[in-house]
Amino acid sequence: MSKYIGKNSSDQSIIAVSLVTALCLIGDSMLYIALPIYYKEVGLQSLWEVGLILSLNRLIRIPVNPFIGLAYRKITLKFGLMIAVFLAVVTTIGYGVGYGLIIWIILRCLWGVSWAFLRLGGLFAVAECSTNSNRGRLMGLYNGLYRLGSLFGMLVGGILVSYLGLKVVGIAFGALMILGFPLIAWLVPRKHVERERKVSTNTSITRLFNKSVILVVISGLLLAFIIQGLFVSTLSLVMLKHYSHQVQIIGMTIGVTSLAGIVQGIRWAWEPFVALKFGQLSDGKDGRLPLFIMFLTSAAICLALIPISMPLYIWIIITIFFMLSTTIITTLVDALATDVGKTSDINIVMTYYTVFLDVGAALGPIIAYLIISFGNGLNFSYYIGALIFLIVAAIWLREYKAIVKEQRRQPNSSVIH
Repeated sequence: MSKYIGKNSSDQSIIAVSLVTALCLIGDSMLYIALPIYYKEVGLQSLWEVGLILSLNRLIRIPVNPFIGLAYRKITLKFGLMIAVFLAVVTTIGYGVGYGLIIWIILRCLWGVSWAFLRLGGLFAVAECSTNSNRGRLMGLYNGLYRLGSLFGMLVGGILVSYLGLKVVGIAFGALMILGFPLIAWLVPRKHVERERKVSTNTSITRLFNKSVILVVISGLLLAFIIQGLFVSTLSLVMLKHYSHQVQIIGMTIGVTSLAGIVQGIRWAWEPFVALKFGQLSDGKDGRLPLFIMFLTSAAICLALIPISMPLYIWIIITIFFMLSTTIITTLVDALATDVGKTSDINIVMTYYTVFLDVGAALGPIIAYLIISFGNGLNFSYYIGALIFLIVAAIWLREYKAIVKEQRRQPNSSVIH
C-alpha cells in the first residue's frame, strides 16, 4: 500500500483526517450489528424503533449539513474535528448508560451532528488537496483509512457484544475515542476550508446544479439507500433467518451477531487497499465510468442472491463479493461528486451531495424495516435494491456513451472524468 501513498503534505493531511474519523466511527458501526438483536437490553420495544434509531443520525444531518458547510467557512478544520470527537465520545458512552427510546433519539441526533463535521471535513480536505490527476487516489486513501473504524466497530464490537453486552461495549468504545483529541492536536493542520470560490456570485442555480451535478447527487442518494441503509442494517436479520442464532463454521459454533460482524468487518479490512487501488485506476485515461458501471452491475447480481437460502460458505462468498463491489462503487461516486464540484462551487455541491447521501441512508433502514413487517418482505427489499443498482448502471451507461460520442466530436471538450 505504501507505493500508492506519497510523502507530500496532501497525503499527510488526508491520512490525519481519516484516522480521526475512523476512531469516531467505532461506536456507530457496532450498533448496526448489535442493535437489531439486543435492542431490548437498552429499552427499545420493537424492530420499528430499531429502524428509527439507526436512521435518526442521518435524518438529523439532512437539515444540519448546510449549516456545517457554512461553519467550515469560518472555523478551522482542527476545531471542527475537535467538536466532532467531543460529541462522538458523549454519544458512544451514552449507548452504554442510556435507556429508553427518548434517550436514544437524543444520542443518535448528537451523533448525526458529529458525523456531519467529520464527513464534510474529510470531503473538503480531499477536494482542496487534489487535482484531476490524483483525485481518485486521494479519495480512495480517505475512504479506505477512515473505514478502519467500521472494521474495528463491526468486527470487535460484534464479538464483544455477544459476550459482554451492549452497555459495557458502548462505554468502553466511548472511552477509547478520547484518543482522538491528541491525534487532532498533533496531526491535523490548522487551516481553514477554502473560503474564496472560483464561481462568480452571479452564477445561476442551473449552472451550479447542472445535469452532471444532479446525476451524481441522485446516484449518491440511491446507492446510500441500499449500501449504508438497507444492507448494513438488515444483514444480521438475513443471517438469523437462514442460519438461526448459532452457526457452525470451520468446526466452531459462533453467534450470528459475531459472524455478521466478522463478515461485514472483512470489508473494512480491504478498504485501505481496494479503495486506494481502484481510485488510482479511475484517474487513468479511461476515467471512472467504465469501472463504475461494471461494479454496479456485479453488485446488483450479488444483492439479489443474498436473501436466498443456500449453504453458508457459498452465501458468505457472494456477500463478500457484494461488499467488494460496493467499496469500489462508493469511492468512485465520491470522486465523481468531487469532479463535478470542482467545476462549480465545491462547498455547495459537496454539502448538498452529503445531504442527499444522508437522505438515502436514512430512508434505507426505515423503508427496509417497514417492508420486513410484511410477508417475505426481507427478500423483497433486497430485490428492490438490486433493481435500483441496475437502473443506476443503465443511466450511467447512457451518460458514458454520450461522453464518448462528444469526445470523438470535440476531442478537447470538458466532460465528467
